[in-house]
Amino acid sequence: MAVEKGASGALDQFDLKILEAVEADGRISITDLAVHVGLSKTPCQIRFKRLIRDGYIQGFKAILNPAKLELDHVAFAEVKLTNTHEDALRDFNAAVRKIREVEECHMIAGRFDYLLKVRTRDIRRYRRVLGELISTLPNVASTSTNVVMEVVKETGDEGRVDAS
Repeated sequence: MAVEKGASGALDQFDLKILEAVEADGRISITDLAVHVGLSKTPCQIRFKRLIRDGYIQGFKAILNPAKLELDHVAFAEVKLTNTHEDALRDFNAAVRKIREVEECHMIAGRFDYLLKVRTRDIRRYRRVLGELISTLPNVASTSTNVVMEVVKETGDEGRVDAS
């Protein structure tokens, strides 16, 4: 996610530099972070903790290599619902969160209602996930699949360690 100036009146240039640095390298030490943003260690640490406390930094996680885990098949499933009343949306949302193969789920304004990013081992496993899990979610009327041929850029690419 690109951090832009003017994103929030509550953030100054040092806060923005901290956010950019930890987004690129979530394992950066406070000492290195302070040098990077041009502050001494204590004020940098205070700002860093405030950014976490105030919700600008939501957490830290390891980015796993899907190819090493043999999970490099990615498909996007377009889902159209039979009903888009609030209770139907709530039921769908709760159920889709339970499917571990669904990495992302976005409600869409357009010709379908949801776009799901689904990662599996291969097309056969995707077919099972689609038929046995996604298609049976509450209020699903139809689905349409787009299979990824090549990943050009994904969120988190910036912070990946290049093992080559």
